Amino acid sequence: MAPPLVSVPMKKNKNKKPSLVLTLSAAGLLIGAGSVAYWLLSQRQLSSSDLLVGANIIPGDALFAVSLTTDPQQWQQLRQFGTRETQAELDKNLVELRDRFLTNNGYDFQKDIAPWVGNDVTIAFLAPDTASKPAPKPVTTNEDAANDQQSMVMVLPVKNPEIAKSILAQPKTLKQGKWIDRTYQGIAIKQNQGQAGENFSAALLDGRFLVITDNPKATERAIDAYKNKTSLATTGGFAENFLKIANYQPFAQFYVNVPTAAKIAAASPNRPLPAQVLAQLQNNQGLAGTMTLEPEGIRFKGVSWLNPNSQRVLAVENKAGEMQSRLPGETLMMLSGGNLQRSWGDYVLTSQGNPLSPIAPEQLRGGIKSLTNLDLDKDLLSWMKGEFSLSVIPTSSKQGSPDDFRAGLVFMVQGSDRQSAEASIKQLDDVMKNQYQFQVQPAKVADQPVVNWVSPYGTLTATHGWLDGDVAFLVVGAPITDKIVPKPNNTLASTIPFQQTVPTEPNPTNGQFFVDVERTVKNFPLPTLIPNQQTLLDATRSIGMTSAVSDSRSNIYDIFIGLKKVTNSTTLPSPGSNKGNSVK
Repeated sequence: MAPPLVSVPMKKNKNKKPSLVLTLSAAGLLIGAGSVAYWLLSQRQLSSSDLLVGANIIPGDALFAVSLTTDPQQWQQLRQFGTRETQAELDKNLVELRDRFLTNNGYDFQKDIAPWVGNDVTIAFLAPDTASKPAPKPVTTNEDAANDQQSMVMVLPVKNPEIAKSILAQPKTLKQGKWIDRTYQGIAIKQNQGQAGENFSAALLDGRFLVITDNPKATERAIDAYKNKTSLATTGGFAENFLKIANYQPFAQFYVNVPTAAKIAAASPNRPLPAQVLAQLQNNQGLAGTMTLEPEGIRFKGVSWLNPNSQRVLAVENKAGEMQSRLPGETLMMLSGGNLQRSWGDYVLTSQGNPLSPIAPEQLRGGIKSLTNLDLDKDLLSWMKGEFSLSVIPTSSKQGSPDDFRAGLVFMVQGSDRQSAEASIKQLDDVMKNQYQFQVQPAKVADQPVVNWVSPYGTLTATHGWLDGDVAFLVVGAPITDKIVPKPNNTLASTIPFQQTVPTEPNPTNGQFFVDVERTVKNFPLPTLIPNQQTLLDATRSIGMTSAVSDSRSNIYDIFIGLKKVTNSTTLPSPGSNKGNSVK
């Protein structure tokens, strides 16, 4: 199978915008958009092979860049993951990209591209020039309009310069328009003559890189970045942080310019970001990651870092990793972190006033105050300075009543001041008893004291107590306290799914995440959050993540997604055969 994104798109394309959107969407799907940041592999000296391919050519203010392998075996391995449905969806995108950039332009990957292209190719999207301007200027010419559009740069490393030169010298005949030759800073450029924003250009830099763009000005910006050393490779924090996630033969690598993306989002008329949020995002400089294919799934390693000029610094405090040893093996989901008080402070700093935040800090504070009369920061978080976790544990009850809870939600936190903690918990007991008419009943589980909250209807609603003297816990929902008290013999940490899914590095860690997707989907209905969610869930076995604060200005993450496999995987449909809409 031939990868779809290594082409010389040298024809006028009237559907330029959809092709770019499709390319970006497919790239985002392949690298798991969105998605974050990862582990330091070595302390060796930085070399060009450690960086994103073409990082020395892509302009430093690029909005987004993704590098993809040209190895057909890796692409075939990717197609073996998932289900028939996910394979068909992936094939549909791959075939459309291949046909758009190769077949429709008269090129065949194995014949025309494979003999000279390197191991990886990179696609970068440049922000419009107006993103860096204080105010928009009137657009009066086609050239001005082109400059104000988002443009694409493709960097194809050349392993056989002679073949690459011959293809560039004698490109395929255009169905419309004509080729023109020009030079910029001594570099020869082959360019098709079309409408504004639809002019593809190709240039060979030092015989080592074929650079293709969809905008003449983008070609010049790439040449300037290469010659003047103002490329992504020289952007503050990029090189040293990308080294932390360098990997051998990755399937994909990516980079996101956070402040530039924030500026574009702030200028959007549909969903502008408040000035306060924009100011906070300027503290962040970049997000980068690598994606590798493993026998049982996909691994992402990534890093996020602050702007070198930012006044904000991170506290290097990695003290998590114990909660999974307090939970039973049947735990469906666990999210853990280090210092809860500090984690909350970081969340407030980056999300206050942000309409995209899942929970508004001010609303949570106000809700707790109105419901319990407790101050979130003074009464609760003040003693929650240790590791914490939030977990879902299924009940083993065989009762069939629809009113029975099928799982318990368990919150644990290591306290730093038990006396203050007990005073706050006593206040909670009083509120539940006097304001909500709950029965507050002291009890014992495995000879350890606990307190039950029983609703006016006689249903056990919650239980709280202490583990090992300094870990407070609260169980809500199903009565599963006996699964954590006493400490279980078969812990979550000792189970094969957890060990095979949750990365062991970085170590020490500042937080972990685990979800047994198969068992969760099988037993519990989940709300729909993303398109094609059920199809993706059906293809996934489990998800695990480990994170840490690398230094005062960067965070690193390691994420593994365990995937099912397609039996008897088919080959990618040939050009012109049903356009990949079905896989037999």
